[in-house]
Amino acid sequence: MELSISSTTSRDLSGIRAVALVALGFFGAFLIPSASFADSRNGERIFSSRCAMCHGTDIRGTGPLATKSAPPTPDLTTPAFRQRLVDYPGVIISSVILRPNGDLIPRTLRENGVRLPAFTWTVKDFRDLNEYMTGIISRGR
Repeated sequence: MELSISSTTSRDLSGIRAVALVALGFFGAFLIPSASFADSRNGERIFSSRCAMCHGTDIRGTGPLATKSAPPTPDLTTPAFRQRLVDYPGVIISSVILRPNGDLIPRTLRENGVRLPAFTWTVKDFRDLNEYMTGIISRGR
């Protein structure tokens, strides 16, 4: 009786590959955070407490401090900004908030007597804020 080791091995390997792909898909879907797992409610909470004073609740640059900064607070519902949020989810927001070379936001707040409590930003916060803003922009089209 002859056994074909090569055919048994390749059949076993393809079964192992299939199991590995299923496991990878499972872990990718449930364990790796993505924009689809963003919490828009947390994004709204952050926006309301930290951004709306300049950007307004409609994110069009209509908040009470919108005209008190130089340059004035921008309208974030423009097609160009909308596309940037889609192309670079969370990156645009984090680059504005964490920019090391400018103090426009803290200076505007300070000059207008607005004191915000310290806030430790997380990647999830940026993702949540991006999700919330994208939702507001898409509803406002």
